[in-house]
Amino acid sequence: MCGITGIFDTRGKRDIDRAVLHRMNESQFHRGPDEGGLHVEPGVGLGHRRLSIIDLSTGQQPLYNEDQSVCVVFNGEIYNYQELIPELQALGHVFHTRSDTEVIVHAWEAWGEACVERFRGMFAFVLWDRNQDVLFLARDRLGVKPLFYALLDDGTFLFGSELKSILAHGGLQRDIDPLAVEEYFALGYVAEPRCIFRQAKKLPPACTLKVGRGGTALQALQPREYWDVRFTLDAKIDDAEACRELERRLDESIRLRMISEVPLGAFLSGGVDSSAVVAMMAGLSAEPVNTCSISFADPAYDEARFAQQVADRYKTRHFVDKVESDDFDLIDTLAKLYDEPYADSSAIPTYRVCQLARKHVTVALSGDGGDESFGGYRRYKLHLMEERMRAALPFGLRRPLFGALGKLYPKADWAPRMFRAKTTFEAIARTSVEAYFHSISVIRNAQRSQLYSDAFKAQLGGYSAQQVFERHAARAGTDDPLALIQYIDLHTYLIGDINTKVDRASMAHSLEVREPLMDHPLVEWLATLPTSLKIRGTESKFLLKKAMEPHLPHDIMYRPKMGFAVPLARWFRGPLKQRVRDELLGGPMLETGWFNRDTIRQIVEQHESGMRDHSTPIWVLLMFDAFLRNNAN
Repeated sequence: MCGITGIFDTRGKRDIDRAVLHRMNESQFHRGPDEGGLHVEPGVGLGHRRLSIIDLSTGQQPLYNEDQSVCVVFNGEIYNYQELIPELQALGHVFHTRSDTEVIVHAWEAWGEACVERFRGMFAFVLWDRNQDVLFLARDRLGVKPLFYALLDDGTFLFGSELKSILAHGGLQRDIDPLAVEEYFALGYVAEPRCIFRQAKKLPPACTLKVGRGGTALQALQPREYWDVRFTLDAKIDDAEACRELERRLDESIRLRMISEVPLGAFLSGGVDSSAVVAMMAGLSAEPVNTCSISFADPAYDEARFAQQVADRYKTRHFVDKVESDDFDLIDTLAKLYDEPYADSSAIPTYRVCQLARKHVTVALSGDGGDESFGGYRRYKLHLMEERMRAALPFGLRRPLFGALGKLYPKADWAPRMFRAKTTFEAIARTSVEAYFHSISVIRNAQRSQLYSDAFKAQLGGYSAQQVFERHAARAGTDDPLALIQYIDLHTYLIGDINTKVDRASMAHSLEVREPLMDHPLVEWLATLPTSLKIRGTESKFLLKKAMEPHLPHDIMYRPKMGFAVPLARWFRGPLKQRVRDELLGGPMLETGWFNRDTIRQIVEQHESGMRDHSTPIWVLLMFDAFLRNNAN
């Protein structure tokens, strides 16, 4: 795992300031503390920080082809590189290293832009081809590895694994994009391809980008998509056959991700996904698997006993660190780490488990991606229940009827769910995409409307983050209720929230995290399976649990899902009470003029009094304020 960065002159071949490139590269030292390298020639500068995993002795970067006309900097792993080497050698290419990085330069020479279609892995790379006079950027299919870029007013093109490397150049304008702010307050992150700063963008997953000379405008730089998942749901397969096939595919995916020349292990939360990965790893390893878990001082959030069950069953080398209930000193650390505003509070325990893992291993396998592909989120079952109600009446009838009932019926968050008819009426009145967006929003439409000032609403010009979901839904190619929201999550939540969280938290500790449940052939195959193999009755992740029954204890798989949460509500009424007041009612956030002070005060006071639980919006506001303090100047 590594960090990449660089500078390219789109208007000519002006000299690259080596000191500036070095500064950009060193801003990502944490991503690759083992070695650093630069390539500089007129009009082009590439930088790389290396975390050595494969080919420790000769895998240094930037790395070149035989005549040094092609140069690459690469972050990630190409898991099928050993299969590609003999194929490229047969085409006449000569290899000087044993690294997966060298496969990229020769694959580019052999197959051009289509080379990415041959790669199986997690990757972000940038390649300079002197003969073609072109810079080529690529990102993996599921957005595991990040890649930011920006085009400055003078025609200088910048890129980096993290936004901080682009900011280190010094030329990026830090004008905040109001549409990115709306996405953040709705979703808890800024969705691809947008960036919090207007002048920068994220390369979307499964996309490549060619940059040449000629002073192209940022808007004219059009990424090309090379892959997408298709939910056909047309596989004719019974439960037993599906279980056997899933085991085979998991075995292959995990085996590929266990290739390493440095210590390797796994995260073990005690949930189904990470436990399944550890169980399969144990069957593939002659040595005990290294496993790492976080326990919580607050028993309401603690899954450590379930992780211990799996560790005991497979006799792993199990390491546990306890996170105290008041582990909130990471707020400013996280703001600096994530560069953009980011509001998933589980980043705190994720940071801690990566910190623990790095004491024992350099590579850790995770269970991320399982909920999206296997149908594991609780919200999926709730959405399907609502969809059955929506299907009972045509939209043209239920929209006005239930919309009116929702407005008339009193709000009763305090009441048992069966008596919260207002929420039900409002849900039935929505479209499928609108309803799912509502369910996943960290701050709902009505509260965001109260939170934003009139001046900020004018800047938004009617834009809503719901348009992100609508854009992806239009491309989903399915109207199956579950498949549609799985598709949306694979293009939004998985990338913007989960992968962002894990990448930054792991790289902060120079730890490589690999994701066997995001293996793209596995994701493609799961998308062919009918919904009944994902959610059956009230049971989510049906196929994964069924396939794992011989391998895992029953109470690991068939217990209520807990999640990786922290006690925000208590923090904001206790040890963080004064900080919340000081920062939300008097910090740089209010100085922007984008927010209503009275609304923020009401949120804070209602939470402090115990009248309402506003812990999520308070956390979202607190992290935005921390972003402004740490990154916006």
